[in-house]
Amino acid sequence: MKNKKALYLLLIANAISQFAQGISMLAIPWYFASRLNATSTFSLIYAGATFISIFWGLYAGTLIDRFPRKNIFLGICMSSAVAMFSISSIGLITGDIPMFWIAFAFCFTLLNFNIHYPTLYAFGQEITERHQYRKTNSLLEVMGQAINVLSGGMAVLLIEGINTNIAGFSIDIEPWSIQKIFFMDGASYLLAMIIIAFIKYTPTVEKKISKAPILDRLKEGFTYLKQNPLIFYFGNFSYTVFIFVLIANHVLWPTYIDQHLGASGDTYATTRIFYAIGALFAGFFISKIFRQKSTIYSIISLMTIALISFLVLAITQDVQLLLIFSLGLGVANAGIRIQRITYMFNHIPNHVIGRTNSVFQSINVFLRAIFLLLFSLTFFSVGSNIIWTFAIAAAAILVSLFPLIIHYKSLKELKSEMD
Repeated sequence: MKNKKALYLLLIANAISQFAQGISMLAIPWYFASRLNATSTFSLIYAGATFISIFWGLYAGTLIDRFPRKNIFLGICMSSAVAMFSISSIGLITGDIPMFWIAFAFCFTLLNFNIHYPTLYAFGQEITERHQYRKTNSLLEVMGQAINVLSGGMAVLLIEGINTNIAGFSIDIEPWSIQKIFFMDGASYLLAMIIIAFIKYTPTVEKKISKAPILDRLKEGFTYLKQNPLIFYFGNFSYTVFIFVLIANHVLWPTYIDQHLGASGDTYATTRIFYAIGALFAGFFISKIFRQKSTIYSIISLMTIALISFLVLAITQDVQLLLIFSLGLGVANAGIRIQRITYMFNHIPNHVIGRTNSVFQSINVFLRAIFLLLFSLTFFSVGSNIIWTFAIAAAAILVSLFPLIIHYKSLKELKSEMD
């Protein structure tokens, strides 16, 4: 592999920055739910930030296709380190961080998320030979989910602390203040930035840089998708599971576990771990499981698993079933991501992939914001009404399956851009 060292450095830097993102994206929602008792407020904040990221995501795509991806990564890590260190310093100096700044940290991380992943995938495609695409995507997913296990457990551990006895050894970790958590995040971003600075690579494909004005560059992405409607259908409908998994991870699980199951933060952490184990399994084995089947077939199968998982969680009230189907959601979401990105690598040229991914992401973000606003209604936070959010998720996935099934043959036989 021509850029093996560059790819490994990218994977390491991504893992470190993703660890920082994961801590923030999990610690803050749990902090709002368990410490501030402000779940509805957080849902509204999340929805507002999501709407803003629609426009940011489209603009980010033009940056990804215009400037070196390495420089964009450096900028992401540097700005994130400055933001987290600055917010942390407020708490370290005054002893507390106002809710506004905690919400700002989450919103900033969310906007970071909306440029980080399109850049990561575009960079990955740029430094990887075509026959290595699936392997590269699997590596990104495996490392990403391994970090999710670590950051998920770490986020709850740092907020709740731990006092236990294992094999005669007493383990007593005091809960961390949110300002200390933010300081650790800032340090993680700084370390990732240093590693990225050492990446050297030779592009595997010639990058055609468009120097047209921003609006013209945006139009190029839309024009490409207008000329390739099957890619447009595939890119959007195969993305539906991600909408609800993300909402569940950041908003729904705390309420479902607390109010519907009557369980504690330990169950939340365990749920995240089971989800990540499922995702790790997908990273290692999903390509092997479906090696005799088409990418489209595998995605339809995995979406069906997600549909069943959400439906079962909507009609049951059992911690063990929650853990089992969290595992199923991990397999389904991670497997879809691997297969979906590989399909797009093979069918979308590198010089427009940043903008096309941004179109898909902006539409996904818009739909996510709509569902977040819906789920922020007081009705869903009363008693066990949270289960209706899972029923809605199952229904939305079912609707998204129909276009993929209808266009199955055409998507399966669609000529690769590289052919």
